[in-house]
Amino acid sequence: MSALSRRNFLALSGSAAAVALSPPAGAAMGPNDKFDLVITGGEVLDPSQSLRAKRDVGIRWGVVEAVQESIPAERALKSIDATGKLVLPGLVDLHCHVYPYGSAIGIPADELVPFQGTTTVVSAGDAGVNNLAAMRRFIVAQTRVRMYAFVHIANNGLSGFPIAELYNIDNAQVEACAMALAENPDFLIGVKVRMSENIIFKHGVEPLKRGIQACEMCGWPARMMVHIGGVETKELMSDILNLLRPGDVLTHAYSGFPNMSGAFTNIVQDGKLLPAALAAKQRGVIFDVGHGGGSFDFTVAEVAIPGGCSPDTISSDIHVFSGNTPGMPFLPNVMSKFMAMGFSLEQVVSMATIAPARIINRAPKIGTLQQGAPGDVSIMELVEGPVTFVDTRNNKRDGKAYLKPVQTVVNGVPFGRPYQAPFAVR
Repeated sequence: MSALSRRNFLALSGSAAAVALSPPAGAAMGPNDKFDLVITGGEVLDPSQSLRAKRDVGIRWGVVEAVQESIPAERALKSIDATGKLVLPGLVDLHCHVYPYGSAIGIPADELVPFQGTTTVVSAGDAGVNNLAAMRRFIVAQTRVRMYAFVHIANNGLSGFPIAELYNIDNAQVEACAMALAENPDFLIGVKVRMSENIIFKHGVEPLKRGIQACEMCGWPARMMVHIGGVETKELMSDILNLLRPGDVLTHAYSGFPNMSGAFTNIVQDGKLLPAALAAKQRGVIFDVGHGGGSFDFTVAEVAIPGGCSPDTISSDIHVFSGNTPGMPFLPNVMSKFMAMGFSLEQVVSMATIAPARIINRAPKIGTLQQGAPGDVSIMELVEGPVTFVDTRNNKRDGKAYLKPVQTVVNGVPFGRPYQAPFAVR
C-alpha cells in the first residue's frame, strides 16, 4: 500500500469506472508483482484478436493484464485450471429479460450465470419510463453482471405481462421515452418495441414510428430493437423492415411464429425471403437471433441465411417462461444450434462477444480479452458427440458438439471458487 498514493488507490477501488478504464500509469506491473487471478492451461478463443491458441490469462485489479503462453505459478495469487477447456471473453447477451420483480418475466442476471456464462446482459424492454429508475437503483446496483437496457416505448414496459402493453397506443408516449433516453445515455442502448399482432393489435407501424421518433429526439444516436413474430399482415412486415435504420436491431429475426389468424407473416413468406429483409440487412440493420420460447424456427433460418440474412448477433431471449421450454434458450445452447447449422465455433463466439459489445458501445473493451479489458471471462467445455437440438416450433436438428459453461469471471472475480479476499465487485 505504501507504494500507492491515496489518490491512485481510490481511483482503483471498486467502482464501475475503475474497471471500465485501463489502469492508470501507476498501475503498470513490475517483474515481482503478482496477478490477482491467472486462468491457466486453457485454449483461449478471442475473435476480437483472431486468437485461438493455448494461453494463460492474467488478471490484475479487475482488468486483463496479460494473455501469454505461460505465466509462472508463483506470479498468481489465485488460479483457475482451465486445461482442456475453452477460455472465451465474457459472453454478451443482447436480448434477455433480467428485471425480476419489476417486469413480469425477468430472471435475476446473476442466477443465469451458471447456465449462460454471461458477463454482460441487456434487458430488452423490461422497463418503460415509469419503472426504469427502479431498475437502475434496485436491480443494476446490486447485480454483479454488467447490465444495460433498451427502454420500452410503452411507459409500463413488460410489467403488465401477459396483458399486451400496446393494445392501447396511448401507453407509447414519445416525449417521456425520449426523456428517459436523454437522462440515461450511459445505461440505455435505445428503445424496444414489440410489433406482433397480439401485442399492438391494429396499430400498424405507429408503435415503431413512435420509438424511432423518441430515438431521434433524445440527443444521441439511440437504436431501435424491434421484436417481430406473428406480425398482423404480410405487407406490414415489409413496412416494418423498410422503416429500420442502419444500426437498428431486428430481434427474433428467424421467428416462425404465426399471427392471430395462423398466417406466417415474418421475413420468410411462402418459402421465400422478403426482398425488404435483404434490403434491410444490406443497409446495416442488425439481425439478432433472440431465440426465446417461441421465436426461433430452423426452417426460417435455413431460408434466410443462404438468402443473405445471416445473424449478426446471437442472443437468448431468456426469461421465466422461455427458460422452461424444450428449446432451452440459454445462450451457449443457442450458439450450439448455429454450429449445428454450419457456423464455426469462432463465428458463434464472435456473435456472442465482440459483435454485441460493439452494438452496446458503453464500456471500453467488453467482449474481448485484449490487455486493459475488464476481466470478464467465460470458461466453457466443448462437449463433442451426437446431440439433438429443438427449435421453438418442435423442429429438430442434429449436431456434433455443444457448449457447456464451466466457470465465469466478472471484473476479475470468479463466481464461486477461488474466492477473493476482500470480495470485490464493481
